[in-house]
Amino acid sequence: MSNIRLDQMPNKEKPFTTWTIDELDKIGRAEELQIASLRNDGTLRKPVTIWVVHIGDDLYVRSVNGRGSGWFRGVQERYEGHIRAGGVDKDVVFVEESDPKINEQIDAAYRAKYRHYAAGIINSTLTAEALSATIKLVPRLANS
Repeated sequence: MSNIRLDQMPNKEKPFTTWTIDELDKIGRAEELQIASLRNDGTLRKPVTIWVVHIGDDLYVRSVNGRGSGWFRGVQERYEGHIRAGGVDKDVVFVEESDPKINEQIDAAYRAKYRHYAAGIINSTLTAEALSATIKLVPRLANS
């Protein structure tokens, strides 16, 4: 799967579904998320622990080290992987998010959810570098 927007995919190629309210709630309340991308051979990489935010019906993560981080480079191989958080295990599609209005909401969600951390730690998720590596997590269909 190439880096394509979900709305550009023909219906027959859309291997995704939507989050349930329960999944959004559990993952959105989780302090951390384990994320593992698929290698080209279909095996999962070692999971990485990151922060996750919930906005509306969507979940987002960012690489604080930007597009050059190991886990983010792995995401770019197939744009598919697996997440685990709040008792939810799910195969996902990774969709890069670049809409400035959505990214403003993501910034606000990081500030609100992780406000109990030092400002410097929270601010690491708000840099231009981190913003350039913003991923929307979209649940995959079970048999796709």
